[in-house]
Amino acid sequence: MSRFLSHALPILTVVALIVGLWYLAAIALNAPWARDQATRAGVDLSASELVADTWSQDKPKLPAPHQIATEIWETTAEKKITSKRSLVYHGWITLSATLLGFVFGAGFGILLAIGIVYNRAMDMSVMPWVIASQAIPILAIAPMIIVVLNAVGLSGLIPKAIISMYLSFFPVVVGMVKGLRSPDAMLIDQMRTYSASPAQTFWKLRFPSSVPYLFTSLKVAVAASLVGAIVGELPTGAVAGLGARLLAGSYYGQTIQIWSALISAAALAACLVGIVGLVERVVNKRMGFAR
Repeated sequence: MSRFLSHALPILTVVALIVGLWYLAAIALNAPWARDQATRAGVDLSASELVADTWSQDKPKLPAPHQIATEIWETTAEKKITSKRSLVYHGWITLSATLLGFVFGAGFGILLAIGIVYNRAMDMSVMPWVIASQAIPILAIAPMIIVVLNAVGLSGLIPKAIISMYLSFFPVVVGMVKGLRSPDAMLIDQMRTYSASPAQTFWKLRFPSSVPYLFTSLKVAVAASLVGAIVGELPTGAVAGLGARLLAGSYYGQTIQIWSALISAAALAACLVGIVGLVERVVNKRMGFAR
């Protein structure tokens, strides 16, 4: 119990500090509107009334944390998951594109990394292009990807998954290349003295050495994949998904809805990273890497 508290106390302290600052920021940003409304009505607001007003506005500039929590509760626990107003429904739409893009991105990244490590021509020619590809803003390339794929009859889930793949493959490539090259040169020479084939060297030495690097990159990739899925929903005017909730909230000035979708996306990303971390622990334990 004491060990749990020693780990949880710093986290809870930081969270409490953030929430406190958030409430203060909500007062500062929402106060002008409250004062303006009071002036128009010919009413003088006391300090307590001003604070209460800034924390309860329908369309605040910055919603208070309890307003966002209430919105999330009402759109998850109090709505059927099949309802178009349910965050669970919209979260599943985004999650499906995220997972598909993550699988595509991880697979493509691993294959590309193997080619780069084992083929000098790919190392010299492909790796610079992989790095350069990340210099292109995803918001600029996403509409082009969607238009091109729609022209060939692909719409809905696939374009969003491709955008997710675009963001998620890069960390996997970089991490796997680093991991596959991590074995010491003496170990590589030792495998040669055993007359090990390239495939045996890969499976017995290079791949096991790359596993810690792989899972580190997968944690980054799965979060980036979620960002890609949300970005993929924005140019299409999607009616479902967390990106659609952000769009609808921005169209109608529903800042509480915008923030609830953002917090839900952050929670979803944390869960996905946590699942990858759990798989990492299981794999490391089976491979003898666990501490």
